[in-house]
Amino acid sequence: MINPHAVESCSLLLVALGLAAYKWLPPIAPRWFSAFAARKWMAALSVGIAALAIRAVLLPIHPPPEPAIMDEYSYLLAGDTFASGRAANPPHPFWIHFETFCVLSQPTYASKYPPAQGLALAAGILLAHSPWVGVWLSVALMCVAIVWMLQGWLPPRWALLGGILVLLRIAIGSYWIDSYWGGAVAAIGGALLYGALPRLMRCGRVRDGLLLGLGLAILANSRPFEGVLVSIPAMIAVAVWVFRRGRPAARTLAPTLALLATAGAAMLAYNHAVTGSPWRLPYQVHEAQYAVAPLFWFQKLRPEPAYHHAVMRAVWTGGAADTYLQNFREGLAAASLEKLGHLWTFFLGPLLTVPLLALPWALRQKRFRVVYAAIGVCLLGMLLEIDIVPHYAAPATGLIYLVVVQCLRHLRASGWAGRAVARAIPAVLACTVVFFYALEARGATFLHEHYSWCFAKPGNLKRARVLKQLETLPGRHLVMMRYGPHHEPYDEWVQNRADIDGAEVVWAREMDVARNRALLQYFSSRRVWLLDPDAPDSTPQPYDETPGQLSLVTKKP
Repeated sequence: MINPHAVESCSLLLVALGLAAYKWLPPIAPRWFSAFAARKWMAALSVGIAALAIRAVLLPIHPPPEPAIMDEYSYLLAGDTFASGRAANPPHPFWIHFETFCVLSQPTYASKYPPAQGLALAAGILLAHSPWVGVWLSVALMCVAIVWMLQGWLPPRWALLGGILVLLRIAIGSYWIDSYWGGAVAAIGGALLYGALPRLMRCGRVRDGLLLGLGLAILANSRPFEGVLVSIPAMIAVAVWVFRRGRPAARTLAPTLALLATAGAAMLAYNHAVTGSPWRLPYQVHEAQYAVAPLFWFQKLRPEPAYHHAVMRAVWTGGAADTYLQNFREGLAAASLEKLGHLWTFFLGPLLTVPLLALPWALRQKRFRVVYAAIGVCLLGMLLEIDIVPHYAAPATGLIYLVVVQCLRHLRASGWAGRAVARAIPAVLACTVVFFYALEARGATFLHEHYSWCFAKPGNLKRARVLKQLETLPGRHLVMMRYGPHHEPYDEWVQNRADIDGAEVVWAREMDVARNRALLQYFSSRRVWLLDPDAPDSTPQPYDETPGQLSLVTKKP
């Protein structure tokens, strides 16, 4: 099994060779590239179209992923709910059998997460009956938005180069495109915010204020905490600008405030539809019902609530609480370095760390202080969280690559060695991506992890196989899940559609005989199966109800 980080580290040797072969390297921005980049909208759209096309070409190697992480199923529930025209679903009368992770069962049946990612998945369902199409499109829009953002800070050719780095690093093979976990939507919000900021201050146009407000609204509905962190320096800069410009600036921002007020009202209405209160977020209600570990390391463990299922207790009092305690066992300094390492591995890695050698010179530019402040505030705030996954930092994606490209500019101006490195890095990154996919096309297997920037896991193929098997059989089905004593708690199979009763296959937790019989009577028109996912065969077996108990029939479908 190949570790992609090790392969990427070897690419540094190619950069070193680039120093020796400087004269033969192509210039970082030849005339045709600069001329094309000058057509700004065409350049931005081209990166988004390239993201769509390249990922489509790679579908034989990387088909649309199957969900595996419990968060993915929660987002998919949100997408299914929104595509059905509802903000939330009524609680099921047998909701205890369907309880699962990151999902509210009471007072409504809904995802605990903010709605933006679910809306993206709903768009894919409505457009192509595939939630992954929503992921695919959102990643392409992210590329377009980031190029547009960079154009507000950099010369056009460097903005286009930054978009290409995002395309190669994130848009083709990271888990942002190969899962339903998100990342791209929040990155779009951050790019709109910091793309509109310099344009607003230069030109004072209403449309730039509206785009700034749209970015804030997207952040509030995708990654609210990290979005607030990233937005603080921008809001301070806008406040200073309004103070200096006076009434003209205030009039320019009036439509922005109206947009934000509308978005706020929609958020309150959504909260009310899900939780019954406009002031309580679905996330808050869910954590109060299930979570033991807090969100931040300076908070204390909560009292253990009453759980209906052992597997849910194992996750919330085991894995989640262990992650919280690990921060103190390792020491907060060591835990913080580990978290920063996860972000570094995903966004930069060894290759894109090389341009940061020029960071001391880049930091001297006053115009970029708000950018550095936003990244700094975001990182410091995120270190307060118990755990970090790269998409938590998605609001700062455009800012991270803005700094990388700005450092590349300083390298290029530093002499022949700097010019050689600046020329080599984009070419080596492209060659590394091609090399990775060539290896995989020839059957190589890679070490998959979410902190890697490429080759995310293909998902729970085992569950997908069982689901497809049942869907080929006539009628509707109810699958009673029975986990073995050594079941991995995070390998959760009880995940259902928004309309549980209307679904072709319903997944339920096996409980005591009386509860099981009541559930079977409710679904009396369905074929009922028992499934143990930890069994070697993991093939559904039909239930046969006898007086007083439910016994198994050995017949298999």
